[in-house]
Formats: sequence, C-alpha cells, structure tokens
Amino acid sequence: MKHLPHRHHCRCAAAAALALTGALALTACGSDGTSGKASPGTAATHTMKTAMGEVKVPDHPRRVVVLDTAELDSAITLGVKPVGATHADVKSGFLDYLPRDKVAGIKDVGEMTQPNMEAVAALKPDLILTSKIRHGDKYSQLSAIAPTVMTENTGYPWKANFQVHAAALGRQAEGRKTVAAYTAHIRRVVAALGGPAKAAATKVGVVRFVEGADIRIYGRKNYIGTILTDLGVGRPAITDKAKDGFSYDVSPERIDLANADALFHSTYGDPAKAKETQTTRSGLWKNLTAVKNGKSFGVDDQLWIQGIGYTAADRILNELTRDLT
Repeated sequence: MKHLPHRHHCRCAAAAALALTGALALTACGSDGTSGKASPGTAATHTMKTAMGEVKVPDHPRRVVVLDTAELDSAITLGVKPVGATHADVKSGFLDYLPRDKVAGIKDVGEMTQPNMEAVAALKPDLILTSKIRHGDKYSQLSAIAPTVMTENTGYPWKANFQVHAAALGRQAEGRKTVAAYTAHIRRVVAALGGPAKAAATKVGVVRFVEGADIRIYGRKNYIGTILTDLGVGRPAITDKAKDGFSYDVSPERIDLANADALFHSTYGDPAKAKETQTTRSGLWKNLTAVKNGKSFGVDDQLWIQGIGYTAADRILNELTRDLT
C-alpha cells in the first residue's frame, strides 16, 4: 500500500495551526529582539520558537536538510539549495515541477515518512526543517544531529510555515519579495478572469483520485483551496461540506456531487486502482457541467497537491490563467 501524502495533516485544528505558525514567524530572534552574539570561532545564532519549543539556529545556515515537500519548495523558493532532502512517493524522486538545476546535487536521504537518520547525519547539517505532524516522533533523534525547526503542521497553513522557514534560513528579505510577487500574480490572474465579480461567479472544483482511498472533492482548508480563495473564485456547494474543511470523499457513484463550472482533477497512484479510469468513463462524469463544456482539466498531482509552496503556486496560477480564460 502506498503512502498517501497530504491527507491527515490537513484534517486539523487549522486555526490553531495558523495561530502557532504565525507566531513562529515573529520570534526569529533572541528574547532581547537581537540575533545571538557570536563568540570567537563560532557562527552567530538566534533563538526561534518552534512547535517543539525554543531552538537555537545559525543566522546563516550553510548545510540544510529538508524532510518534506513543502520545506523543499520553501528552500528552493528562497534561493537555498539543501544538501539533503527526502523524496516523495513518486517515480522521479524529488517532485517533477521543481527546476532540475535547482535540485541537482541534493542528496536523497530516504522516503519522506522514514528518513534515513544515518544519511542525514552523514551530511553534517547545521539546520533541519520539517513539521511535527510528519516527524514529531523523531524529534529527539533529529535534534541530536542538528538544530531542528518544526512547524506544527503542513498543507493548509503553508503561508505561515513559509515565514518560519524564511526566518530559520535567514532569508526574510527574500521571503517578503516572494509574498509580494505572489500577491501581484494573484491580481494579474483575477484581472485575466474579468475582475473579482466574474471570478466569484465561476465555480471551480478540485477532485483527486487516490489509489487505496475514496475520491476526494477538495474543500477550502488545504493548499490548493487557499490559492482558489486568494483568487476569489466560486466553489461548488459540496465544498462547504468537506470534513474538517479538507475534503468530501465519495465513491464513483456520487461523482455528480463534484459538479462545477470548471473542474481540475489529479491522480495519486495507478489510475485504474484510484478509480479514475472507471469514473471518467461513466455517464455521471460525462454529464458534469465542466466536462460537457470542455472545462475539465487533468493536472499534475505533484504540482497541485503534493508540492505546497510559492514555487508550486506560481506554476499553478499560470495553469489556472491558461485554462480559465
């Protein structure tokens, strides 16, 4: 059975996660509000409040290891090439939307759910980035190797988590530029859609076919949901019935609930085992408004669902512009 990424972590007390991770971004300095003073022969450090308590980290880490896809996206976005990263459960190793030159030379330290501790330690990192939901049970092992900064969760609170990553990496200025560029890109897409009113009048749905699980009609409290919220597009009524805001799960016989003006669908795992093949051949699927009107689009699961970050978001916004206009 394959690992199913980005499921349980989003079914959380999202507000609490946001509150915590938002607070982390504001505490990327010593208690006196200044970076730690370097003693002769040592690197300057600062103390961060993390999901696992206060952690002293280097002001400018040089050997960073990231243990999940969001942390890898953050590092690449901020111009940091990690020395090591875990791989997602995909054939290509690191997610295929990431520029090849940006990930070339990064050491693979194992599968995301089970990082190889010996491989991590061998890289002699000075900072490790991950989340409590992923690796909280391995915190003592990881922190014995290097200062480890964990956010509470992943997925839905990705923007607040990015601020934590920027603070840990000493890249706050680059982080501010990234957020500003994303905000400007959102404005351009809304304009291309005909303005806020037209965007709101278009109901956009997201469906994920998952091997070994029911079909997920995505709600608002997940990574892609936040991007659609930022665009101000409409969402199908079923969106608001999503469990914990994350997803409303259905069998192929209830795919009619996914009806929308535009529908984006991705597949995790084998299309037949994920019921994509069966569903998309059915009369129910072919009768969906988006399908009948040529507004149903297959998208890359690695980019739309698994990546989680500003580099992925930039690509997704480009695809949304292309497909919705």
